[in-house]
Amino acid sequence: MRELMLGNKALARGLWEAGVGFVSSYPGTPSTEITEEAVKFDDMYCEWAPNEKVAMESAFGASLAGRRAFCAQKHVGLNVAADPLFTLSYTGVNAGLVVVVADDAGMHSSQNEQDSRHYAIAAKVPMLEPSDSQEALTFAKLAYDISEEFDTPVLIKMCTRVAHSQSIVETGERVEHSRPYAKDIAKYVMMPGNAKKRHPIVEERTQRLIAYAETTPINRVEFTSDALGIITSSTSYQYVKEVFGDGASVLKLGMVNPLPDALIKDFAAKVKRLVVVEELDPIIETHVKSLGLAVEGSDILPRIDEFSPNMIAAAFGKEIPAGISLDDAIPPRPPVMCAGCPHRGLFYSLKKRKCTVLGDIGCYTLGAVPPLSTIELTLCMGASIGATHGFNKMLGKESEGKTVAVIGDSTFIHSGMTGLANVAYNQSNSTVIILDNSITGMTGHQQNPSTGLNIKGDPAGKIDLEALCRAMGIERVRVVDPYNLAECDAALKEELAVNAPSVIISRRPCALLKTVHHKPPLTVDADKCIGCKSCMKIGCPAISMVDGKARVDQTQCVGCGVCSQLCPKKAFISKEA
Repeated sequence: MRELMLGNKALARGLWEAGVGFVSSYPGTPSTEITEEAVKFDDMYCEWAPNEKVAMESAFGASLAGRRAFCAQKHVGLNVAADPLFTLSYTGVNAGLVVVVADDAGMHSSQNEQDSRHYAIAAKVPMLEPSDSQEALTFAKLAYDISEEFDTPVLIKMCTRVAHSQSIVETGERVEHSRPYAKDIAKYVMMPGNAKKRHPIVEERTQRLIAYAETTPINRVEFTSDALGIITSSTSYQYVKEVFGDGASVLKLGMVNPLPDALIKDFAAKVKRLVVVEELDPIIETHVKSLGLAVEGSDILPRIDEFSPNMIAAAFGKEIPAGISLDDAIPPRPPVMCAGCPHRGLFYSLKKRKCTVLGDIGCYTLGAVPPLSTIELTLCMGASIGATHGFNKMLGKESEGKTVAVIGDSTFIHSGMTGLANVAYNQSNSTVIILDNSITGMTGHQQNPSTGLNIKGDPAGKIDLEALCRAMGIERVRVVDPYNLAECDAALKEELAVNAPSVIISRRPCALLKTVHHKPPLTVDADKCIGCKSCMKIGCPAISMVDGKARVDQTQCVGCGVCSQLCPKKAFISKEA
C-alpha cells in the first residue's frame, strides 16, 4: 500500500512493521510525532517518560527482556540520555534497541544547533540517516536487524526537514520478534572488571560495522559524470539532486557512522572534483581528509543554519532562479504568549517587582520578549533552579529578595527536582516558581507525570507537586492563581522577604487545552477608556489600540480578566457582569 506520510509518521510505521513492543520517549520538537503516531498502534506499548535518560534506560530494560524497543528525543535530549547511551555501547542489547535523535539545524525550536553525529562517533555505535519518509520507514526496520546482528544500540538521525516533510511511502505488514532473557553478569554488569573486557568487543564490532558499511545498499553511488562528485546524506542529498539532477555524481550515505573507507576512496578516484555537502559540522569531510583525499566542503558551505537548494547552487557558482517579491512590506510577527496564557499575569508581577528572573525551557521562555522582557537566562532543561542557587549563593543579599527561578511543571519533573533538592539541602535563600499549566505545552500538549493522565489520556499516577516540594525539604510552599494579580504580587512580596528557600506554584491550565472552558470575551467601553495603554503592558495579542482607544479581538480573548485588573478606569467589560 502506498501512502503520503510525514517522516515521523513513516518512522513510527517502520517501528510497528519491525515488531517493536516498547516505546518510551520524552517530547521534543522535531521528534515528538514519532511517539504520538506510534501510540496509535495497539501492538506497541507506548509511554511518555519523565525525561530522555529515563526513556532510554526503560527502552534498554525492555530490550533486555527480549522485546524490540525504541526511544526518541531531540538533539538536546540526547545530551540528557548520553550517560546510558555510552555504556549501552559496551553492554550491547538482547532484542533490538533503536534510538532516534532529531536534530534542529536552523534552531526552529531549540536553544542551540548541535550535530548528533558526534555522539555516534564518541559512543561507537552505528548511525543511520534517512533522507525522506520512505527511508525513515525502511531504515527503522533495518536498524533493528543491525542492532541484533551486531549486538548494539543503533541511532537514527532525523532532522526537522525529514521529520516534518511528506513523501510517498510503501507500507508493509508487522512481523513479531522476541528473544528469551538470559542472565549474563559479565555482559550487563558494567563494573570495571567487566567493562574492561567489553571494550575490545566494541572495537571489534566497529571493524565489522565498517565492513558492513562498504556493501550495504543504503550507501550507494549514483554515477553520472566524472567532472564533479558529491558525498552527501539526509536532506542535503535532496537539495543536491534538485540543484544538479544528473549533472553530478553522488555518493549517498545512509549510514553515517561508521563510514565506508573503501567506497569513499573508490568514488573519489573516479571524479575530478570531490565535494562533501553536509549540514553543520564537517564530519564526513574530516573523515575523507583523514583518508588522504583532496576534498572541498566547509570552505564553500557554511557550518551554521539549514541548507537550501539556493544556498548550495550559490556555493557552486550556479545561477539562482529569480524569486517573487511582494511590493508591500510584511510587518514583523514576533512570538508572543497566547491570549489568556496563564503565565502572563505572573510575569507581569515579576516585572512590576523588578525581579531578576532566571528561566527555563518551555513556552514561558517567551517571558523574555517585549513588553514583559522579564526572563534573563535560559540555558537547558532544569537549569533555572541550579543557576538561581549559585547566583544567590555568590551575590547574597545583593540578589536575595529579588531573584527567582521560573520553571514549568513538565520541565520541573524532567530535571528540576534535583536542582530544588540542592536548594533545600544547601539552603540558599532562593524562591522557585513552578508554572503549572497542567500539560507539556511547547511541544503540543503531551501529558506528564504531574497531569494524572498517560499518553493515551487514561488515568495514571499523578505527582502532587506541593507534597513533593515539602518532601524534598522546602517548608514554604504556596499556590497562586496567575489570573489574580493581587494574589501573585502578595505571594512574591512575602516569599522574597523570607530568609529561607520557598516554592510558589502558579497553577492555571493552558488556555489552549480543549478541556478548558473560557469566559466570554471582554469588550471595551470606549467612553471610559482614556488611551493610557496600561492594558498593553501585558502584551496580550487580543488587545490593540485603535484611534487612541483599547480594542479587544473577540476571536482571541478568553475572558481571563488580567487586563481589566490593570485598567485605572475599569473600561473592560465582561458579559458575565
